[in-house]
Amino acid sequence: MREAPVRIGMVAGEASGDQLGAALISALRTYYPGARFAGVGGERMLAEGFESLFPLERLSVMGFVDPLKRLPELLRMRRGLYRYFLDAGCDLVLGIDSPDFNLGLEARLRARGVLTAHYVSPSVWAWRRGRIRKIARAVDRMLTLFPFETEFYEQHGVPVTFVGHPLADRFPVEPDSGDARARLDLSGDGKLLAIMPGSRRSEVALMGPLFLRVARWLLERHGDLRLVIPAANRDRYRQLRNLLEDRPGLPVVLVEGQSHDAMAASDAVLLTSGTTALEAMLLKKPMVVAYRMGAMTYRLLSRLVKTPYIALPNLIAGRALVPELVQDAATVEALGNHLLQALYDNDYRERQVLAYTDLHRQLRVDAAETAARTLGAMIDERRART
Repeated sequence: MREAPVRIGMVAGEASGDQLGAALISALRTYYPGARFAGVGGERMLAEGFESLFPLERLSVMGFVDPLKRLPELLRMRRGLYRYFLDAGCDLVLGIDSPDFNLGLEARLRARGVLTAHYVSPSVWAWRRGRIRKIARAVDRMLTLFPFETEFYEQHGVPVTFVGHPLADRFPVEPDSGDARARLDLSGDGKLLAIMPGSRRSEVALMGPLFLRVARWLLERHGDLRLVIPAANRDRYRQLRNLLEDRPGLPVVLVEGQSHDAMAASDAVLLTSGTTALEAMLLKKPMVVAYRMGAMTYRLLSRLVKTPYIALPNLIAGRALVPELVQDAATVEALGNHLLQALYDNDYRERQVLAYTDLHRQLRVDAAETAARTLGAMIDERRART
């Protein structure tokens, strides 16, 4: 009797998940050319032949208030997906990020005997570690982007596979700064500092003035320093432009988007913590990481967070590779002195680039192919037993 075609359910709740899902579908088709994929996905996944039962945008909710307002709709979607995946006889259901939505769905399906996996670990190793019990009930395997995450899951008996980070696959090991400078018309003499104060309004309001004071401090010591600030979107562009109008005389090139080019063109980067630090590392740029938040929020989070570092390069390296200055430690002078080293100390810069290159190679293992191979082995093993 001819074996039924493989059916795989996927649920992506954000644009980043759509991108991961599309690459994974393409890789899985090399193993299962006739496979059928359905669930929730965006334009990239649809272009790969995916059937989306609900619009991806309906899952893209952030913060605390919006999910509560949308809770009835989200619960209806989850019930609908649960019933569809059971009725379709899916060989495997994969949640892509969006853990608040996906883990509950995965747990219910796994309890009914459906093979489940989750792609992109929530930051359970950093805070709310009690969630590991829910994850253990929800998934047959966790697919992680970073190697340091695997040890945590292994310690708690959760099957895990490190698949690498898709950004590491996308970024060349040896980036071309000259091309980036040409694209942004930033050719010229003098060191170039990229300033990345964040993508949210609140982040720019808090970190932007501090970073511009640091820039002024640096210019008093090196008058030939140039600055580039990429705005995350049009709203942040207007917000940053207003900040710069109140601080005339700074040699700043303000661009909308083009953050990768801005970092690639620069000699060093001053940034807030987050994925930007990973991107700067992959672009081999010496960096200084800083973050401030409200005093009450900081007191709360400092008790909850269980990791010694906040910057991804430090978490991956397992040591204080890049300077990270948080809250009261993020002073103009402290940040400025670290940036002087990042910009002008050639021995330090060379050591940083060598370390970043090593970390890049650790993460560059073809994430989509590794994930597809892992999921394929799970499906084949389950089919062989039934």
